Amino acid sequence: MKKLIIASICVALGVVLSTTSIPVGPARIFPFQHMINVILAVVVGARFSVGAAFSTSCLRNVLALGSPLAFPGSMIGAWLSAYLYKKYNALWAAALGEIIGTGLIGALVSYPIANFLLGKPLALLTLITSFAMSSVAGAFIGFIVLQILSRRHLLHKEA
Repeated sequence: MKKLIIASICVALGVVLSTTSIPVGPARIFPFQHMINVILAVVVGARFSVGAAFSTSCLRNVLALGSPLAFPGSMIGAWLSAYLYKKYNALWAAALGEIIGTGLIGALVSYPIANFLLGKPLALLTLITSFAMSSVAGAFIGFIVLQILSRRHLLHKEA
């Protein structure tokens, strides 16, 4: 029950924070779902992390705050983040899982979806670049938050 409550709070936080972007050069990135994925991977594990990513994507799409590309990216990133964290028992592994899972694999899976939705071909490198910038920033923020919680002995990790 505790894991469900934590994941639910993070879903609400993910939806609220999805309205906030950070300018990076000419682009704007939305890193907070990635931050939440990394934190949940460590705190509640893969099942609840992926469920929260799916729920957040659903709500963001219903509220017109996201796109269908949020589904594969966030869910793959959440799963790989939790998987690598469990395998290596290290916070850096959770962050790396999010970056690879969303920034690379999620972008590759989203590529045909993006082309279908746009009705014209999109450069794959464009999609990978945007996913990677957002996931690197979010994973870094999540890693810092987890480091702070760990140093203050407030982090109860999923083992």
